[in-house]
Amino acid sequence: MHASACARWRRSLLGGAVAVMTAAGTVCGLTPGPANAALALQEVMLVGNNWEGVADVIKPSGTFARIGRINLIPDRNERLREIYLNPIRLAFFLGIRETVGEGHDQYIDDMYSTPDGSAIVVSRPSFADVAAVDTATGRLRWRFPVSGFRSDHMAVSPDGTRVAVSASTSNTVHVLDITTGRQIGSFKTGDKPHENVFADGGRHLWNMSIGEVNNDFDDPSQDWLKGDRKITVVDAATFRRVKVIDMRPRLDAFGRRDLSDAVRPVAFTPDESRLYFQVSFFNGFVEYDVAADRILRVKTLPENPDTSDDRRTFVNDSRHHGISMSPDGAKLCVAGTMDDYATIVDRATLQEGPLVGAAKPYWATVSGDGAACVISESDADQVTAIDFATGRKITSIPVGDHPQRIRLARLPAGWTGTTG
Repeated sequence: MHASACARWRRSLLGGAVAVMTAAGTVCGLTPGPANAALALQEVMLVGNNWEGVADVIKPSGTFARIGRINLIPDRNERLREIYLNPIRLAFFLGIRETVGEGHDQYIDDMYSTPDGSAIVVSRPSFADVAAVDTATGRLRWRFPVSGFRSDHMAVSPDGTRVAVSASTSNTVHVLDITTGRQIGSFKTGDKPHENVFADGGRHLWNMSIGEVNNDFDDPSQDWLKGDRKITVVDAATFRRVKVIDMRPRLDAFGRRDLSDAVRPVAFTPDESRLYFQVSFFNGFVEYDVAADRILRVKTLPENPDTSDDRRTFVNDSRHHGISMSPDGAKLCVAGTMDDYATIVDRATLQEGPLVGAAKPYWATVSGDGAACVISESDADQVTAIDFATGRKITSIPVGDHPQRIRLARLPAGWTGTTG
């Protein structure tokens, strides 16, 4: 390996990047052994089983076989004691169970690994916190209680050192040091902050607030009762607001007054010139030109004839929830949550491919090799991989109770789990 390339590789390790000990390390003078064991990492895929509190760790491509499991609520009894001794916290805890949780406690919403793979950082909605669990011992390393009474989606910075979490009942995003759990900063959002995305090489942080999804004011005539829904973009260093994007006038200008302006999961193109996003109640997605600040296209996807059109039956107002993009930007993968399918969509033509049957798919991400989309089938307790090239199902892997978020991560090489 060229000396300059070795220097860059070494800097990535020293800087805490998620590097893997490969042949490159040997060529550059770093050989696997006791002194360098901490550097040896494997790429994996984390599957958060929301109602169980345990994450399945699977291979990130190929067979997607399960590697191991880790309990992300090792402190469950302690947290429950705290909650049951606090009447206000108990009221919110039970409210989350009966509304967002569909009768279940929400133990895992989102999760990422620390740069060195020594811990998994997880947002736990029912416990209103973010916690780090040691991947070697399964013990709690640190815990950050969010403001308010519920934690939600997270995002990790491109360098892997910071994690942003939505505190959905306080309309706040907290940004934490991923290693220590110390708060670096925070900012205010619209009602019920949800998705977070770092953009511009980590210089900006986008938050999408979805409004009140737990009430039954779901008829379009009652839209004004859904709260303040907007995209808030902040400087990721100072947390000062850069801009606010309200999709209501932009949807109206495009002629889609019928669509909700509650932006759900999103996917940027590789150059971040286009944003694709799902909105509440809609079986499809929207294409938005970031620089021109206008909507370009709206894609309606097929309805399942067995799916009720009663909006009150949609889980947290989301008819479709989960969208990702192939690394080359050519294909989109869309989870049709209430319509029980997922599909690969050609980004140029917006033509969908085969509808791959799935039981309430709740998320969509990209495999480690970029060749497949991986969806969580929350009603079937499995994850399913779909080929980006053909749109056909590759395989399904059983996981735990109610899988939702799926994230690529790095864990120590040879790791096989902390629980059976």
